[in-house]
Amino acid sequence: METDFGALCYRRFLDGDESGFDEILKQYHDSLIFFINRLVKNYETAEDLAADTFMELLVHKNRYRFKSSFKTYLFSIARHKAIDHIRKESRYHAISVDAENVRDLADFHSMEQEIIATDEKKRIQKLISTLAEDYATYLHLVYFEELTPDETAKIMKKTKKQMANIAYRAKKALEEAMRKEDLRI
Repeated sequence: METDFGALCYRRFLDGDESGFDEILKQYHDSLIFFINRLVKNYETAEDLAADTFMELLVHKNRYRFKSSFKTYLFSIARHKAIDHIRKESRYHAISVDAENVRDLADFHSMEQEIIATDEKKRIQKLISTLAEDYATYLHLVYFEELTPDETAKIMKKTKKQMANIAYRAKKALEEAMRKEDLRI
């Protein structure tokens, strides 16, 4: 059985070892921002929501029951925060394309390059971002965050049957997009 690094660190933190939380931040900070940014499409907002996600771990220490992987729990919190943010924003104003959004996009690409090391992964990630949101989210969580399909289903709030359909269609859509771009997996 594979050990859950995040759960071990969180257990240490709960037992009074502050370095456990520092290790959680170091391990998940960048990938969590990248994940949130895919949903909210604003780097600064993604940073704020990631900070809120980590704050949730500090404030509500007893909510994590160690029954699912820590990463699944953390990314579920982040997804909920992103969705809440999107709902609140949609009530107040429509997103316009202006200089600030262009800078946010530049920030996103800068962070993306830091997280995705190879050129091939960058091109694949770019293709993934052109797919339907459920497909892109599935592919990102499974291939870049290395979550299991069950963990991904929990984060996306989908049944196993829905996830099987999304997985099949996402892979087919990515294959088609890669064929058009003449890329290989």
